[in-house]
Amino acid sequence: MALISEVTIYTDGACSGNPGPGGWAAILMAGGAKKELSGGERDTTNNRMELMAVIEGLAALKRPCKVDVYSDSAYVVNAFSQNWIEKWIRNGWKNSAKAEVANSDLWMRLIELTNTHNVTFHKVKGHAENEFNNRCDELAVAEWKKISEGKG
Repeated sequence: MALISEVTIYTDGACSGNPGPGGWAAILMAGGAKKELSGGERDTTNNRMELMAVIEGLAALKRPCKVDVYSDSAYVVNAFSQNWIEKWIRNGWKNSAKAEVANSDLWMRLIELTNTHNVTFHKVKGHAENEFNNRCDELAVAEWKKISEGKG
């Protein structure tokens, strides 16, 4: 049996306007090592950036891992903890109001990644005393500011 690495990922997304320029960030930690990732988009939403943070964090892993993802996004965490995703799939990617699920392209990518890794999602309070969540917020905000200034 292959040894499965244990990884902790903190994520955050930020947007200036909704839609508007946005940024995402992820901090990956395993075995005493830490790696920061960030990026952004010119015209996006906060929810898309929250999803991109998790997607990019998981996509950076080179092999299947046991992953604890910490996010301040109820949108992301609740989709898994409250089984929204299973309901969306069962209803043909329609939400409870029978409308198309927003960001289904990203949700589908995230589902693929959660099928590769053993992922547990944890909700953290945003803008509180969590150094890794705060660092992700700094990185994500820096990305949208860079894009806003035409540097990204």
